[in-house]
Order: sequence, then C-alpha cells, then structure tokens
Amino acid sequence: MRHAVIRFLLSMLIVMLVACSSTSTTTIGDDQEANLVEASKLNVELALGYIQRDQLGVAQEKLDKAVKQDPRNIDAFTTMAYLKTLIGENQEAINFYLDAIDIKPKDPGLHNSYGGLLCKVGKIEEGLKEISLAYENPFYDTPYLAFANAGNCYLKQGNLQQAELMLRKALRVNPNYTGALISMAEIGIDSKRYMMARAYIQRYHAQVKPTPESLWLQIQAEKALGDKEHYLKYAKQLLSEFPDSEEAGLLHELARDERKQN
Repeated sequence: MRHAVIRFLLSMLIVMLVACSSTSTTTIGDDQEANLVEASKLNVELALGYIQRDQLGVAQEKLDKAVKQDPRNIDAFTTMAYLKTLIGENQEAINFYLDAIDIKPKDPGLHNSYGGLLCKVGKIEEGLKEISLAYENPFYDTPYLAFANAGNCYLKQGNLQQAELMLRKALRVNPNYTGALISMAEIGIDSKRYMMARAYIQRYHAQVKPTPESLWLQIQAEKALGDKEHYLKYAKQLLSEFPDSEEAGLLHELARDERKQN
C-alpha cells in the first residue's frame, strides 16, 4: 500500500531527527579526534539540510565524510539509511541500520526505524519483531511511534484488525499523532466505515495542512456518505492545490466513471 509506505518513511525520519540530538559515543583521546567528532556531527546536520532541499547527491557526500570522520556516530548511519531508502537502495539502507545497531544494540529507536524499513521491503514478520523491541522497552520515551509503525506494518500486510489495535495504542499515548490519525482514516475507508474515516481525517486536518493523500481520503469518505457539498469542496481543493498529484489523477478517473454511469 503506497500510503503505508509513505508513513514508514515519515516514521523513520521522525525517529532519525530525534536521534540527531544525541551525543556521539566516541571516546575523545586528543584534540584531533575531538575535531573529527565535531566535524562528523556538522556534516550530518548539513546533510539533513540538503535532504530537505532534495539535494540528495550532496547529502550523500556529506554523510560519507561523517561516517569516515567518526565511525561510531550513530546519527551518520541512520541518516544515511534514510537517504538510501529515499533513493530506493533498500539493501544499502538495511546495512546502515545494522551498522548502527552494532554500535548501540539496545537502542529502541534504532530497532523501530529498522523494523519500519523491513516492513517497507515486505519482510513483515521480521519488521514487526524489530518494532516490538522498541515498544516493549520500558525506557523508550516515544512508544507511540513504535505502536504506529507496527500499525502501518499490519496495514501493509492487509491485517486491518491488528493495524487498528496498534494504531489505537499509539493514539492513547499521543492522541494528536498525525501519522496514526491518517492511518486510522485509511482503515476506515478500507473497511467501509466512512464515518470513522471522516472523523479521523478531520482530526488530522485539525493538526496539519491537507496533503494530496489526506484530501483523497476525505473525498472518498464524503462521497460514500453522500455529502455532495463537502465532496465537491475537497475535490476542488485537491485539484487546485495539487493538480499534478497521483490523487488528482485518481479523482479524474472517479469523475470519468461517474459520467459513464450517468
């Protein structure tokens, strides 16, 4: 499921950004080593900026330097893993996560991110096992991320019941977590519980600006509920704000099908 894959990437990015506030585990023996550690941190920060600006080639150059400057800088490995995921080099991303876990094997955030990637590439059971190492860890301070990641993993598998169970756990910890809200809306659409879908996507839109994905979910819910006014409102918004999106294409297909039926 494309939308679930997107949320895997977002979930990993969130965890990675949190990790970037951590300190390096390198033991500083002299000034030269200390300078390399600081240079490695700086290159990771620069790489993040380049990733946000979609300058992925330059970002990789900075991360290559960061890894060489401090081979124990976990943030360099996790950011590189995220970058490799973005460009579709999933096996390379897996290797970088494994390198990071070798450095810090008990870090729940690493297991959560790695598990999300495994789910993305179709290794569902392995991914769920890794994610469970995060949410079962009593010292993990953001368990809702792992619950939501597990929910999206089950959603990719098509197991809506387990997906909903895990996503509700995430929302009990953090009721405003948008990654879980939009996934619950998707479950509502997939299970034909359109009032549920509407309720969750409205909560999502109360937190963040609409995206093509969120508008398409709302459009489907409003159409199924027979609310023509809101259906047209969100359809116009999707076409005006995101005319080149895949969701806009789906809306055009829906409109063509309606014309054929009439």
